[in-house]
Amino acid sequence: MDATPLDRSLLLDFYGELLTEKQRAACELHWNEDLSLAEIAGLEGLSRQGVWDTLRRAEAALREYEDKTGLVRRYLERRQAIAAIRTQLEPLLPEDERGRDILAKLEELM
Repeated sequence: MDATPLDRSLLLDFYGELLTEKQRAACELHWNEDLSLAEIAGLEGLSRQGVWDTLRRAEAALREYEDKTGLVRRYLERRQAIAAIRTQLEPLLPEDERGRDILAKLEELM
């Protein structure tokens, strides 16, 4: 299964500090800044194949970290649960400052 850009960005946000500097830089440039392999190769002094290999190794490492810890999965599950609670709670709250404060606190948890 191929990962979406959002999946990769979340993995990078959660586990990026565990990658080597070269891996993290290549991932940020390719996944977050949408630079091509050739552009990254020029910036980093690598071949396009070298950039490709670096990205594949980095993604494999990120997936392994997620498989072992499940931090991203739990984060997304909590966001979903909080959104469901908010949806159910919203019609029950008074339309005053207290109700808005409760909803704002829920939003902060997301």
